[in-house]
Amino acid sequence: MKVLVVDDQQIMREGLVALLGLVEDIEVVGDAGEGETALRLVGELMPDVVLMDLRMPVMDGVEATRRITAAHPGVAVLVLTTYDDDESVSSALLAGARGYLTKDAGRVEIAAALRSATAGQATFTGPIARRLVEAMTRHAPLSPSALPDGLTGREAEVLRLIARGLSNAEIAAALVIAETTVKTHINNAFAKIGARNRREAANYANQAAL
Repeated sequence: MKVLVVDDQQIMREGLVALLGLVEDIEVVGDAGEGETALRLVGELMPDVVLMDLRMPVMDGVEATRRITAAHPGVAVLVLTTYDDDESVSSALLAGARGYLTKDAGRVEIAAALRSATAGQATFTGPIARRLVEAMTRHAPLSPSALPDGLTGREAEVLRLIARGLSNAEIAAALVIAETTVKTHINNAFAKIGARNRREAANYANQAAL
């Protein structure tokens, strides 16, 4: 897995490069101190995932994430930052970030989140994940009459949460159902929409505006 590290603090950037260099399946292919350089390096190095800080000079992490995901949709962006306020989280996710960690995360957690990002799944720091789940439960229920491809309301809800990057366990918590039930809904929904994986399902959910 090829990783590009982006952070404006040199000591933090060098520390992350050294830290990730100890992980067997991770290769740090480059690093940058601001978003404009990161955007250029993504085009040159084509990493699998970018580990992105938010507050940086020249071009901040949100704008860099937006441009990277638009120009290189196959490259995942995982945010690693000091800030966990709602505005920072929502801005990063709307820009296309695949996950969001704070800088108190350890090597094992960061490595696991990078793997999840390359697999099309999302990882969030605990408090952020809980806030996202609470926000999802406040969505209005979906009307079956407005749903495409014979989806049930529950199947559409599951697809919508997959598109937000939630894991099966997080979906189960949000909908207050068993994880095995989530898997059943996923299997049924995937069959109806012809999705082979979570990324295709997420694309479907976004395009269908579920």
